[in-house]
Amino acid sequence: MSDLKKIVIDDQEVEVAGAMTILQAAEVAGIEIPRFCYHERLTIAGNCRMCLVEVVGGPPKPAASCAMQVRDLRPGPEGQPPIVKTKSPMVKKAREGVMEFMLLNHPLDCPICDQGGECDLQDQAMAYGVDFSRSREAKRSVEDLDLGPLVSTTMTRCISCTRCVRFTSEIAGITVMGQTGRGEDAEIATYLNCTLDSNLQGNIIDLCPVGALTSKPYAFSARPWELKKTETIDVMDALGSNIRVDTKGREVMRIVPRNHDGINEEWISDKTRFIWDGLRSQRLDKPYVRVDGKLTPTTWAEAFAAIKIVSKGKKVAAIAGDLASTEAMYALKGMIDGNVECRVDGAYLPIGDRSGYVGTATIEDIDTAQAIMLIGTNPRLESPVLNARIRKAWLNGAKIGVVGEAADLTYEYFHLGDGREGLMKIADGSGLDEVGKNTVVIIGQGALAGKDGEAVLSQAKRFTIVTESKFMVLHTAAARVGGMDIGFSTEGGMINALDKAEVIYNLGADEMDIDAGPFVIYQGSHGDRGAHRADVILPAAAYTEESGIFVNTEGRPQMAQRAGFAPGDARENWAILRALSAELGTALPYNSLNELRAAMFKDFPHLAAIDEVPVNAWKAAAPKKLGSGSFTNAVTNFYQTNPIARASSVMAAMAQLAASQKPMAAE
Repeated sequence: MSDLKKIVIDDQEVEVAGAMTILQAAEVAGIEIPRFCYHERLTIAGNCRMCLVEVVGGPPKPAASCAMQVRDLRPGPEGQPPIVKTKSPMVKKAREGVMEFMLLNHPLDCPICDQGGECDLQDQAMAYGVDFSRSREAKRSVEDLDLGPLVSTTMTRCISCTRCVRFTSEIAGITVMGQTGRGEDAEIATYLNCTLDSNLQGNIIDLCPVGALTSKPYAFSARPWELKKTETIDVMDALGSNIRVDTKGREVMRIVPRNHDGINEEWISDKTRFIWDGLRSQRLDKPYVRVDGKLTPTTWAEAFAAIKIVSKGKKVAAIAGDLASTEAMYALKGMIDGNVECRVDGAYLPIGDRSGYVGTATIEDIDTAQAIMLIGTNPRLESPVLNARIRKAWLNGAKIGVVGEAADLTYEYFHLGDGREGLMKIADGSGLDEVGKNTVVIIGQGALAGKDGEAVLSQAKRFTIVTESKFMVLHTAAARVGGMDIGFSTEGGMINALDKAEVIYNLGADEMDIDAGPFVIYQGSHGDRGAHRADVILPAAAYTEESGIFVNTEGRPQMAQRAGFAPGDARENWAILRALSAELGTALPYNSLNELRAAMFKDFPHLAAIDEVPVNAWKAAAPKKLGSGSFTNAVTNFYQTNPIARASSVMAAMAQLAASQKPMAAE
């Protein structure tokens, strides 16, 4: 029996699911109903009353459209579809009354409020309010909260929509915010005046419909109409969250999320959101050559000449870091005649087996999973937005199993062991009562980084087959899957790739140490570990300063767009490699980024299918004997995982705060 119901909204008939609310049915019909507390990804609160509508034949008073389901509406006397009006005199008067109450105590801060120009209250007061106030009493004021270094509060502006409370408790999984008092004394507060301990807390800035919660680092730096907005992709982890980068002149002023139901929904992590000040600090803006043990500024021609002299007749190897675009790695692979490697963390990822280094599951599969098995990963640190999705599945009844370090993941789970013994137990079929079938298996880089990484992967695949599950490899580096896709890897990993190399071309690899001996060419954006070891430094663009393709952890190619320009003499990565190849006498066969991509798409056609997840053929692996010991997670300091994060003062403050809170948590 179908649950579809017909409803007439403003003389427009639509057929929708009976479980839908009137507000959702109006959206299907293309009719706008104002709201403050309602949000499609949060539970219904029904406390702002801005979404009032008139239900014909119903109660003789307006009804909250966000809280009334279509199936509960009374049909007409002869069985006609129920009628709802959103623009009647009753509704107009009710909305004006609600808006008058909203503005009763709201301060007139619009000229100096950071939310000005993007404020729902401002917009809806213009559209649905009145141009006068009957109140002559003093407006009440409320003390501001200290939520930490990221979120600024002006609680006098708060309209008690409780979006922040519902987000922190439902999505982020922390129970620190709530509403105290009644009537005029009601206010949003935190328990025991504590700060927010979540890697997703910045999302409450977007959710707040007024200026009560704003971005502390961005405060008073720009107005929305001054900013150039560029839709692009995040590279702070391997999820590939869709973001919008807002620039003012040459500088990035803020980063906000874009909706993508298949990846990040409409959330981003705090590192993604607040990393932008690191794009300005410790930048490499001119080439350097080491002379008498000291790095000396030079010109591009002199830097290229030094590379040409040193690399002639030498054994050259190349490594690529976590933030390298697929085009840059493709160009570097085509330029050098030697070993290449992108697995700089030492994790075992099988060459040529996409089911082994990507898997068969999509991120959306987590939503409908009956069970989820986490092996050697802490997604709360490695991919906070993905962790929120796992929490959503848990709230919907999914069982969670963990093999690895026990940690607070914001949801309950069955801990099945700290490491290899626990993995062997589930791979043998024991412990399946706690987990069950129809599982999504997620294996982290921490499990694959040991000496027995191949055996760990084989046993995880074995468990996947036993439980008829889908398999996902959770990467921590945005560049990793793209590098594996184009063959930027060598059998045996880093040990074989750098074996007897006399010259090492380092494309932005800052998470590893290179032994003394080889001549090192470093191409990157920041003066981090890789630049300190370099003999020649070639300044390159950061991820917001060039267009590039990144393949996320589920194997989905996505296009990042340029939002600004690199500082000083820094150039785009592919352009540096094209110019250097000509200087070395073996010019790469393309003169533009489009020509490079055409060549890359010809060799690897699946990369041309932007925003599509290819279906990976399952390749079974013969079970191998595991070693011993526990798994260690790949990320321990969430806020300083890459050179841009380490250059950010905001990330440094958050890392310091997190470190200071650890002893308290242990007690």
